[in-house]
This record gives sequence, structure tokens and C-alpha cells, in this order.
Amino acid sequence: MGVLFGIGCYALWGSFPAFFGLLSFASPVEVLAERILWTLVVALLVLVVAGRIRELWAIDARTWRMAAVASAAISINWGTYVFAVISGHVVEAALGYFINPLVTVAFGVLIFRETLRRAQWAALGLGALAVVVLTVDYGRPPYIALVLACSFATYGLVKKVIKLDALRGLAAEGLVAFPFALAAVIVLAVTGQGEMGTSISHTALLMSSGPVTLVPLILFALAAQRVPLSTMGLLQYLTPALQLAWGVLVVHEEMPPSRWAGFALIWAALAVFSLDAWRHARRSRVAVPIEPA
Repeated sequence: MGVLFGIGCYALWGSFPAFFGLLSFASPVEVLAERILWTLVVALLVLVVAGRIRELWAIDARTWRMAAVASAAISINWGTYVFAVISGHVVEAALGYFINPLVTVAFGVLIFRETLRRAQWAALGLGALAVVVLTVDYGRPPYIALVLACSFATYGLVKKVIKLDALRGLAAEGLVAFPFALAAVIVLAVTGQGEMGTSISHTALLMSSGPVTLVPLILFALAAQRVPLSTMGLLQYLTPALQLAWGVLVVHEEMPPSRWAGFALIWAALAVFSLDAWRHARRSRVAVPIEPA
């Protein structure tokens, strides 16, 4: 069941280009604001039904500050992703999530002074070379991919130290972002640039961004409780793979050979990284002494 939950959450995240492509009638700012508001509404409703709403008021000041950092990081990530889908850069968005594990490792070195094994350095080197190749291919650095990778890696780092479960964390992050999202919606409505309320279909699609965001997060939490992190680490590549397939096969974004070469270097880096992680985890399990019964 844990593996099925994991496949479900990553497959849903992988299908996000299809959903957010339906929201191209609205600006990325409005989609981001509505997504924040309706995700918060759904999260609060779930907490109320579960009888856990009071747990929000028990959050201490330090945790609220960490939630604010997480909220800023995920807002940048969501906004950039929506912009990528609406503007026809799905492939570059997929690249960002392929790069993300390597960026997380780089953050570990730069922020936490972690020591890397040789294979991890090799993976980072291949990843850096891939960025250079893709910069030449695009004629510019792959900004969308880099912003998505860095913002999500930052979000992941905060989530590792914040003492909140997935549901309370999402609600806390939403409450921090609520004033800004509400202000954006009001400004767009007053200036006549908002789509909320202009038609039943547009309103329904914008409101559905809440449950669409929350469901895979719940599946992820259920999967993480049941399967090893190494398995989750391999399953996570399903998301960018599906996004890449959507960008190439469905919306027919351009993929010249030079771009495929850049992606091939990223995949080689991830293969080295994943194999090293698997071997290290296996050696660690073998090294654990067995206590006598």
C-alpha cells in the first residue's frame, strides 16, 4: 500500500501540467493566489473534521517563523511552476525537478558543511556540466528550472527542521501567505483583471486548485510512513518524467539534440547519485550490530 500511495502522489504531481494548463485563462499571479487560498480552506476543513484545529494555536513563535520561510519558498515554487506551464516551458519545469535532488545535496555542503563521497561529487559535477550544456542550448541559463529546484530544495530543508506534520504545516504556511494572496485577489478583482466569478467553469477550476494540491500531499504523507526513504527517492523521479513526457508528446515543446544531451547528463548524474545512496544505505544496514535476544 505504501508503494501504491507513493506512485499515486508522484503520478498526480506529474499530471500537474495537464491541470494547470486548464488555468491558462488566468494570470499566473491569480492562479498562485487562488491556489494558496483554496489550499488553506481545504486544509482547515480537514483539520476541523479531524478535530485538530486547536493544534494550530499551539504552534510556538519559532515554528511560525519557520513556517513563514517555508511559505515564501513554496509560494515562489508554485508561482514559477504555474508561469512555466502557462507560458509553454513544461520541459524546463521538469528539468527543475530532475535537478532538485542535486541542489539539495549542494545545499547540504554549503549550509550544513556536509562531507560528500566521491560518487556524490561526481554526480554534482555531471549536474553542473548539464546546466552549462543547457545554458548554451537555451542561449541563457535555465532560470525556470534553477528557481524551481532551489525553491523546492529550500522548502525541503525547512520541512526537515520544522516540527509540524504535513497537514498542520500546510495550514500554517497558508495562514502566513493568506493576507498577501487575499490582497492579490482583491486588487485583480477591483482592476477587472481577475477571472474568479466571471464564469462557473473558471470559478470551479480555480477553486479546485485547493484539493488538487492537498490530495497528493496526503498520499505522500501516507507513503512516507510505510516505505523506506530510498524507495521514495526513486519514486520521486516519476514526477519529472511524466512532466517531460507531457511537454514533449502532448504540447510538443521543442527538444533539439543539444537539449536531450543536457537531460542525458542530468539522468547520468541521478543514476550515479541514486546508486551511491542505495549502496551506502545497504552498507549501513549491514553495519548495524544485532542485539542478542
